[in-house]
Amino acid sequence: MINIEVVKRTKTKWLTFELNVNTKFERNAVTQILGPSGIGKTTLLKIIAGLVDPDEGSIMVGDDVWFDADQKYSKKVQERNVGFVFQDYALFPNMTVLQHLRYGSDDEIYIDRLLKIGEMEAFKHSYPKQLSGGQQQRLAILRALSTKPSLLLMDEPFSALDQQLKGRLIGNLQSLFAELEMTVLLVTHTEIDITGGFRFEMGL
Repeated sequence: MINIEVVKRTKTKWLTFELNVNTKFERNAVTQILGPSGIGKTTLLKIIAGLVDPDEGSIMVGDDVWFDADQKYSKKVQERNVGFVFQDYALFPNMTVLQHLRYGSDDEIYIDRLLKIGEMEAFKHSYPKQLSGGQQQRLAILRALSTKPSLLLMDEPFSALDQQLKGRLIGNLQSLFAELEMTVLLVTHTEIDITGGFRFEMGL
């Protein structure tokens, strides 16, 4: 179980927004995080990844402390074994598709499998600028998976894909998630048709 009890305040010139989350996420499962724009879904993912520290609270993954405001402790990002699919993809412009995946893994069999899952075999020597938005989005997903993270955080990961491609990709990903016993937290504006799994709605 991932136990999250955090408060994060973001101040602007005119107001202060407070993100207050007290919830639990099942491990080895897919949980969709839903809610309107601006409610703090992306910020929550960044807090879990260690990219943003809350102002108060704690994060526990099983018996492992990831964050404790009282103890002024935050586990290093690189020690959390987290994969992150950013909404803006965050790809390296000087690296091909294949180089992106080899950056995270030296297992060529696994890399070939990822290329097949993402239907990216024909583009493995292409650079991001040579890819469409949907292809870049698929590469961002595959790059995050290349390290076989125990926790995968996905921020609107299928927004640039058509329905047929999205359906095929989700089916292939679910098989991989189950095989690797991966915990997945998936931020989305609209609920996605995923077999089983859980949902957490922010803003209620």
